[in-house]
Amino acid sequence: MMQRYLLISTVGIMLTGLIGCINLGPNYQRPDVDIDIPEFYQSDSMQPTADAVITDRWWQDFNDPELNRLVEEVLLRNWDLEQAAARILEARAQYVQVSADRWPQVNFDYDWDQRRFGGVNVGRGQTITTHQVSFLALFEIDLWSRLAKASKAAWNDILVDEENRRTVAQTLVAETANLYLQIEAFERRLQIATESIAAFSRSLQFVETRYRRGLTSALDVRQARRILAGAQTRVPELQQLLGITQQQLAILLGRYPETRPARPQPQDYYRQQKPVPTGLASTLLRKRPDIRAAELRLQALNQQIGSAKAARFPQITLTGTYGWNADGKDRLFKSDSVIWNFGRGVVQPLVDADRLKARQRGVEAQYQQAVSDYANTVLNAFAEVEGALLTRKKQLERRQREVVFLEEARATQRVAQNRYIKGLTEYLDVLDAQQTRFTAEDNLAQVDLSILTNRVNLHRALGGSWAVPEPIVVQRDGYFFDFETKDVIVP
Repeated sequence: MMQRYLLISTVGIMLTGLIGCINLGPNYQRPDVDIDIPEFYQSDSMQPTADAVITDRWWQDFNDPELNRLVEEVLLRNWDLEQAAARILEARAQYVQVSADRWPQVNFDYDWDQRRFGGVNVGRGQTITTHQVSFLALFEIDLWSRLAKASKAAWNDILVDEENRRTVAQTLVAETANLYLQIEAFERRLQIATESIAAFSRSLQFVETRYRRGLTSALDVRQARRILAGAQTRVPELQQLLGITQQQLAILLGRYPETRPARPQPQDYYRQQKPVPTGLASTLLRKRPDIRAAELRLQALNQQIGSAKAARFPQITLTGTYGWNADGKDRLFKSDSVIWNFGRGVVQPLVDADRLKARQRGVEAQYQQAVSDYANTVLNAFAEVEGALLTRKKQLERRQREVVFLEEARATQRVAQNRYIKGLTEYLDVLDAQQTRFTAEDNLAQVDLSILTNRVNLHRALGGSWAVPEPIVVQRDGYFFDFETKDVIVP
């Protein structure tokens, strides 16, 4: 009998892979969101090709060893990345729980019972002790693929979390680069403010000397003091902005939010870099991790719809028990103490059929919501790329005009100084020209920052394989799956 039971159980398990292939759920197809995707980006001035490749370590184009070091550090120390990695491990544990339902459940049971009897048929005061050891097995034949689809949905949830981790990594690297560039810009603007204060101080001394000699009016002195005081108010504001930005960068790096004094910045800091290769517009759908995550979410919900639909059909289960029952330990494992039981059952929901139907409709509604989320994600991705390309084009045009404006402001200052020395103009004209020159230098520094940070944002908007932390390897069906290479590793 035991052999017969084992044979039946084995055959049942083997048939699971064959009869569990009845597909009641919808087959997944990428939703048609009715978005007319052009071949090329509208704001791209290059001639893109299908094989355009973004440099994996694009931040090295800035030729700044400190920036390279900060990017490597943020990928190792940032707590948001740690949290994203923990979510993958949580999803992996959920996948193991869901997948376990596809396999037989075997439990061990030991019962010990002691009873005392009395009466004419049993010896007075006799005590009987019974021991029972048994193994109980329960197995559901996944005829309608309910369990298989639930398992696939849980696996897709793992992939969603991995793509979300890639999105977090890319966002963190871009934010690190932007904060670093902002710090340099504030340091540069502080230098400009300090130079303007020194220049206005010399002008005030010059005016005061001429006033003492009776060569100018008190109004010129007041004007010189007013402009100097205005320049001095800029320094605390820039120092505050610099300190806050330094603290934000420290938080990204997992450090205490400390500040440090401004560093000197070179005058020739700005170098025109080559345009970023964008590639064909359609490639964005497979390059952006947030778009891939949105589609994987659709695939998971598609599997859940099939699982919810299969739950409305009969569930077939096999149960079995094998063990020993005896009135003494010495007889427990004897052949005449063997007990066994084998059963089959079919469960068909009747009264709660509406509840199961409502559950299916609920998952279908979630799928429709996910379709809308997918469409919005795609549109926002294209908007980010187009916006970054347009910003680059217009900021470069603005920079050309700012450079011309600065050159004219410097020339105007020189002319005003010469005319004042010759007595042909008021000193207020000199102060105004001097103030305009330093304002133009500050504006140029801000335009340069906008161009550099926009380049970072364009790299982030295009997605790609850059800035990916070390992949998390999780186990699936006895094998290991590497998210980086998409390979299955035999243990």
